Amino acid sequence: MIDIQANGINDSRVSIPGSKSYTHRALVAAALSNGYCRIGNPLDSEDTRLTAEALRCLGVAIQPFESGLVVHGRGGRFATWDPPVELNNSGTSMRLLTALASVGTGRYVLTGSDRMRQRPLGDLVNALIQVGVDVESVHGNGCPPVAVMGGTLTGGQVWVDCHISSQYLSALLFVAPLAPLGMDIRVRTDPVSTPYIDMTLAVMERFGIRVDRDGYRRFRIAGRQRYRAADLAIEPDASNAGYFWAAAAITGRTVKVAGLDTDSRQGDIGFVEVLARMGCTVTRDPDGIAVTGGKLTGLDVDMSRMPDLVPTLAVVAAFARGRTTIRNVAHLKAKESDRLSAVTTELRKMGIEAESDDDSLTVVGGRAHGAVVDTYDDHRIAMSFAVAGIKVPGVKIRNEGCVTKSFPGFWKVFGGLYRK
Repeated sequence: MIDIQANGINDSRVSIPGSKSYTHRALVAAALSNGYCRIGNPLDSEDTRLTAEALRCLGVAIQPFESGLVVHGRGGRFATWDPPVELNNSGTSMRLLTALASVGTGRYVLTGSDRMRQRPLGDLVNALIQVGVDVESVHGNGCPPVAVMGGTLTGGQVWVDCHISSQYLSALLFVAPLAPLGMDIRVRTDPVSTPYIDMTLAVMERFGIRVDRDGYRRFRIAGRQRYRAADLAIEPDASNAGYFWAAAAITGRTVKVAGLDTDSRQGDIGFVEVLARMGCTVTRDPDGIAVTGGKLTGLDVDMSRMPDLVPTLAVVAAFARGRTTIRNVAHLKAKESDRLSAVTTELRKMGIEAESDDDSLTVVGGRAHGAVVDTYDDHRIAMSFAVAGIKVPGVKIRNEGCVTKSFPGFWKVFGGLYRK
């Protein structure tokens, strides 16, 4: 358990590691490529290591170099692997690797933690079946573990539902170019978290893949394309930047996150615009983006494009005047924890009025008090509520080590906010 210091922070400039989402995608595209690929500034975290280790199980050589990784692509021809592939609670790893296994050799079983075995995967399984893949949820409940027979992907037209996760679509997109028939992917309803789809397509384009699209509802990918070896530098993680911008918002200080700019495809870069609407000042410089806190006012906001920052925004809202309503976030119930329930419960512990339903979260700003925060083994809950502890004495975070999932160095960087 860690006790957060509530003695204020200084104006700061922080550096954070590379994007988790981009690192996953770069590893996958490089593994599918036909040669050596260098990935600069990758995030080294529990989740990205799980993706890397799973790819090694499929015969992909991944080695460190200077400040990055070298991946030896196998051209989509993966090796056999008999033992179950353990993916703990990394949803991205599970979804992307389920699709990748379809172009391997032999039968693969992908499994994970107790929480992972509760997280839905049925919409992806159903979509893969439509394009010829022999795949099943082992227990027949639409959740991991899943069994995939490699070499069964054929392609063709496929309908997919992405109201729970856009990663179902990303998984299909990554393997579509290797399908003999290509794919004509049609999305039943508007997908959630659309910026992550843009990130997937950007990485695929970097590795030489062409995709024709009609918004977010239809994607045509010619078959028998090849991923070309390429190098890719990973930009800082905008989701992790949000904690430091939030710290500035509630304290009135200025915090700049180095290396990010508003041209990023990461949807979470839009969090600074939400903070600006609440009363903060945002400064965009060539070397990064800074937020300066102001008098905060609640707002009504659609956060479907940046769901990972909902817990962070909820904490900021606790210090704002009036009511904040966060809408279109039903998919947060299927994350590492049920984040809508977790955030509501922990804010109430601190004396803040909060409530959630199936699709929204409402927070009324007030006078928070200290509390022992349960993290539900969810990195986002731990890091978001650490921000509250800057202003509120007596905030303690249980199981603080869960941050290794996405930001192993978080507590060190967070502690740097206090240094003069």
